[in-house]
Amino acid sequence: MKQNKLYAVLAAAGVLCLAAQLGDAALPGIFTAVSAFPFEQIGLGLRALSLSSSAGNAAALALYGMVCLLPACTLLLIRRRRGLCPEDALLPVLSAVLFPVLYWMINPGLLGAFLGSAEGQPFGKAVLGIIVYSVLLGYAVLRTLRRFFAADLPQLQKCLAVLLYALSVLFVCAAFGTCFGELVDSIAALREGNVGNEQGLALSYTFLVLRYIADALPYVLNVLVACAALTLLREQSLSRYSEAAVAAAKRLSRLCGRALAAGMLVNIAFNLLQLIFLPRLLTVDAVAELPLLSAAFVLSVLLLSQYIRENKRLKDENDSFI
Repeated sequence: MKQNKLYAVLAAAGVLCLAAQLGDAALPGIFTAVSAFPFEQIGLGLRALSLSSSAGNAAALALYGMVCLLPACTLLLIRRRRGLCPEDALLPVLSAVLFPVLYWMINPGLLGAFLGSAEGQPFGKAVLGIIVYSVLLGYAVLRTLRRFFAADLPQLQKCLAVLLYALSVLFVCAAFGTCFGELVDSIAALREGNVGNEQGLALSYTFLVLRYIADALPYVLNVLVACAALTLLREQSLSRYSEAAVAAAKRLSRLCGRALAAGMLVNIAFNLLQLIFLPRLLTVDAVAELPLLSAAFVLSVLLLSQYIRENKRLKDENDSFI
């Protein structure tokens, strides 16, 4: 995928995430949790169709069965194309999970019997969605691992590129989906807890937005790191010993270090600002970060950059001897 197409996909993902979060706030009965999408909306659609008429009820029942059996039917198609693998057994498991999950999405009132009240329905829908995604993502990860171990170098590079594309989309969803959703929820909670005192909330609103920026910035920087990694991967696939590959490795290592430093400094600056304005704030959220995983990733990239430069130097020496 070219860089321009990747940027377009990431922009579309960001817009969809923002729309989903704003839709959740504007239409709480339709969008209650990100993890419940799209099962909640399928359930609402089937419920509306079922209540429309007797024919609608029959159509809704047929669609309900078709949607739930879709993973199991996919297994039959896979069997025709290739031999079955152990992880393919998760597809009928996914069908078995979809039957009760969609049934409860169609009849959310039944969730109150398990959660104690109707107020627990959003939480229940979120849990149901997570259960489905756990099976679906588990299958995807196991299939990906099998492809990794059976692939040669060019195929591994393609797999890594796909993984970097997926990570880029995931980072965008985290920045403009999860983090933005937390901002919307925080603003709503602050407003509801200070009814009659709306005039004094401007500063607290500002700091909630600053908290969102501090939380989302590392994900945005990670997108840039993933794009730089894709550039390095593309140069490596063309020639492992080229100057362009060495330069791309240097850029990636520098960008990783700067991204980690920027995230830490922004978090420190936000905490210090909160300390300065603490007496005037109605909500405070201080976080002390210890990004061990990010530091380990930066170290790994630096080692990779060193390896690439060393390989280039050895290649040049061998060529000079020849």
